[in-house]
Amino acid sequence: MLLISNIVDGLSLGSIYALIALGYTMVYGIAKMLNFAHGDIIMVGGYAAFIAMATSWCPIWLALVITVTICTVLGVVIEKLAYRPLRSSPPLAVLITAIGVSYLLQNIALLTQSATPRMFTSIVDGMPPFLQVFKGRGAVFFSENPYKAEGVKSDLTISMETFLAIIVSVIIMVALTLFINKTKAGKAMLACSEDRGAAQLMGINVNATITLTFAIGSALAAVAAILMCSSYPLLTPYTGSMPGIKAFVAAVFGGIGSIPGAMVGGVLLGVIEILSKAYISTQLSDAIVFLVLIIVLVVRPTGIMGKKINEKV
Repeated sequence: MLLISNIVDGLSLGSIYALIALGYTMVYGIAKMLNFAHGDIIMVGGYAAFIAMATSWCPIWLALVITVTICTVLGVVIEKLAYRPLRSSPPLAVLITAIGVSYLLQNIALLTQSATPRMFTSIVDGMPPFLQVFKGRGAVFFSENPYKAEGVKSDLTISMETFLAIIVSVIIMVALTLFINKTKAGKAMLACSEDRGAAQLMGINVNATITLTFAIGSALAAVAAILMCSSYPLLTPYTGSMPGIKAFVAAVFGGIGSIPGAMVGGVLLGVIEILSKAYISTQLSDAIVFLVLIIVLVVRPTGIMGKKINEKV
């Protein structure tokens, strides 16, 4: 039962990593840049949700809308002010700018919210009355244990936060895949990822397409922020730093630029991290995660689901 419980917790954490990794992989796949400020957009989303949910007149659904809107607008503003002027610059300039934006967001949060940790209220607490039966409980699965006294059962409890993280990530993954493959805007994104110059010659508005990519990635970061803070309720200006780095690792792990790869990489990374904490060491779990990444890149440099790209010389 303990192993199953740890795997379920890993799937929940991995689903959150996958949502964050989707933002990384979309931006890299289409704009060919690494947005290392993505993790701090999660932090901004956490504070936006915290403030909105702490307001007595604001229902939970409105708090979610406000959070997603703020993160989406923030992502678009960052793209227009920080990244668009550097689109033809060397990759190192874009990378340094992304790190600068990350520190800027962290310090703004420190100035406005202080370094005092905040306790985030789970979105389950704001569920409609007919769902309140699941509050703090979720689902309980019983199994007989022959080594216990007769009539005593061991149980596995899965919280509603865990259910939400897994279900929401799967729904978003499916919806995003359909959006990319079936809609006109999604096909424009695919065209830009293949060749921005050719896409522009065919009449595609590259600037609008990249802006839309940042908007979607930031909206996913807002959803990930709400789910992550509900499961791990301590909120600080540095909340998004490590999850952002691990989500980037998940994107590389699964094959950066691949949407299914980001999902697979995030889930595997979450399971590996939880199992490492449970059976090896809580202090070494992060080191083990990065060690697994190194091994995967040595064996398969493009990631699990990444495609090998042949360059003409």
